Amino acid sequence: MLTGLRLQNIALIDRLELDFERGFTVLTGETGAGKSILLDALDAVLGGLQGPAAQRLVPHDRERASIEARFSLQPTMLTWLEEQELPLDEEEELLISRDWRRQDDRLSSRFRLNGVAVNRQQVLSLRPMLIDLTVQGQTQQLARPGLQRQWLDQLGSIALEEPLVVVRRAWQQWRDQQRTLERAREDRERLEREREHHQALLEELETAALDDPNEIALLTAEQDRLVHGVRLQEGLAVLIGRLQDGADQAPSAVDHLLVCCHELQQMAQLDASLQGLGDRCLDLEAGLRDLIRDLETYGAALESDPARLSDLQERLALLKRLERRHGKDLAELCVLRDGLRESFEPGGAEAVVHALEQQEVAARQRRDEVNQQLTALRKGVAHQLEEDLLAYLRPMGLANVRFQVAVDPADPSESGADAIRFLFSANPGQPLAPLGEVASGGEMSRFLLALKTCLADVDGSSTLLFDEIDSGVSGRVSGAMADLLRRLSRHRQVFCVTHQPLVAAAADHHFRVSKAVDAGVTRSRVSHLRDTQAREQELAELAGGDLNEARAYAASLLEQRAA
Repeated sequence: MLTGLRLQNIALIDRLELDFERGFTVLTGETGAGKSILLDALDAVLGGLQGPAAQRLVPHDRERASIEARFSLQPTMLTWLEEQELPLDEEEELLISRDWRRQDDRLSSRFRLNGVAVNRQQVLSLRPMLIDLTVQGQTQQLARPGLQRQWLDQLGSIALEEPLVVVRRAWQQWRDQQRTLERAREDRERLEREREHHQALLEELETAALDDPNEIALLTAEQDRLVHGVRLQEGLAVLIGRLQDGADQAPSAVDHLLVCCHELQQMAQLDASLQGLGDRCLDLEAGLRDLIRDLETYGAALESDPARLSDLQERLALLKRLERRHGKDLAELCVLRDGLRESFEPGGAEAVVHALEQQEVAARQRRDEVNQQLTALRKGVAHQLEEDLLAYLRPMGLANVRFQVAVDPADPSESGADAIRFLFSANPGQPLAPLGEVASGGEMSRFLLALKTCLADVDGSSTLLFDEIDSGVSGRVSGAMADLLRRLSRHRQVFCVTHQPLVAAAADHHFRVSKAVDAGVTRSRVSHLRDTQAREQELAELAGGDLNEARAYAASLLEQRAA
């Protein structure tokens, strides 16, 4: 629950520190006294009020301002703090602050949680666990079908939480499958449009007979041999002549080795240690003869064929022309040709589309199946909401009220396939119609209070704040609303800004907001009315009219509450 609020340089408040307790707390005071400042401050410190709205909270002549809210910890908050890796306060409380600083006419703010700087998104993710703020004008939201569905799902959170996850997952899977199918169909249509071009391209690549991605390198090497055939033949003649035949009547390398081998053999007969060297010399002679045979084999294969050279050069020119034309190397052209072959095979893109169509049908059937299950569960929750709301509405001056939650078919989405409408009738003979079209302002206020009461058991926040929820209702009806607020406060901490003495009298704690002018400057003050006399005085002012009668009326209200 909210245990404290501290403000410094906020709107008409220089400095204010308030402590709060469990139960039902009201804030009263004349219009313009600053009651909304406290609600705006709570809204701002919990991530609301950005831009100009937030700037209006900080007086233009102040360089710094701050708001600090203090909450007692709940298990869900402890889990959240652990997930965010944020520290636990020594007093086991949650301190959220927002500090403003004005510099060069520019106002900036920073959030802190238990003294650690955090961003606004973190604060907003924590906010639903702390407060549910109902402000003036929120009754207009009751007419929004999207919110009506959210409230229904929130009420049925226990029964609907897992089915909603299943529905969202099934819808996403179907959507992904549908998008894949759409892309495949687009590819098929594109292929059809480009079929003639692709056919010509495939024929060109097939005619080129692209079998080896390394063909250009192989052909280039062969071309080099043919181009330089004469020079290579000349080189072979020199090599073989020097190694085997000799030159200029000089012995060949083979002859020299044979003489050396013979001499080593003669020497080995005189010194046996030379036998190894003789063997090595014989190995050299054998290796030299192998080299000569390999050179002769190479020479036999070496040819200077002008016709073959011409064919090679034409083939190389063709392959390089294909590479330039299509901006791909030979290996990529082979891949392109294989892909085109596959696209023109029987089935091809059509077979892919057919398979994806079957998968999309299966995903759609699964989506519709879980949507139907969710619809059945929502209708059960809707029936419970109808009973609970009517039970709360009738004592608040709506004895003949009728209410129905219409669960109509809608286009499937990640939230299911239901359109939720709140249908309302306050008077006999008046047909049920959408709530926003037929309910008056006072009826909408009562409906919102009843709805918040229904949601109180499943809402994650521990503190409820109502800003003039009793606006536009009569005194008798406000008494019924007061009873409901007090009943709600038995399980939740409830705050209410009110002008109704019946509501104020029902509260456990009463704060009065007033304003005063000091040295030409208007300031707001907040007083905690702790004794009966102070509360009687404030209730009398709220009641208005004859002062003595108003005081007597106020005293009777407090006596009834005490009873």
